[in-house]
Amino acid sequence: MIKLITCGKLKEKWMKIACDEYCKRIKGYERLELFEVADEKTPDQASSAQNEKIKTIEGERILSLIKPNDFVILLDLQGETKDSVAFANFLDTQYTYGNSNITFVIGGSLGVSKELIQRANFRWKLSDQTFPHQLCKIIVLEQIYRSFKILKNEPYHK
Repeated sequence: MIKLITCGKLKEKWMKIACDEYCKRIKGYERLELFEVADEKTPDQASSAQNEKIKTIEGERILSLIKPNDFVILLDLQGETKDSVAFANFLDTQYTYGNSNITFVIGGSLGVSKELIQRANFRWKLSDQTFPHQLCKIIVLEQIYRSFKILKNEPYHK
């Protein structure tokens, strides 16, 4: 089973449509659950202490949805990059030798708490570029779908 936990809701209609499309495609391969936790409002010119408190609150919400046996892949700018084939093989290895409960986590706009970083089994950096965290949800879903297509040796638009 794959679980995707995100901080904040998709607001744009086109993003919801894209998310729904990839969810439908993934469900042909694997059970998928999506969870959205509320993001905290960040005051203008918030102090670093306020930002840390926000990350902690959001982190607690996310951690409450993670089970002890979940393999957690945390989206993190300090994480490791993988091309699509390497990522597909990484997921396949987890399913085969590791854990069949894979949880992806996308934190809030300020980043994630130290506790969430410590809980992560793998920290994944999508790119050297910066993307809005809502767009990352669609990118992650697309990469999960692409991984299944790669692993099944099925054609996929390149």
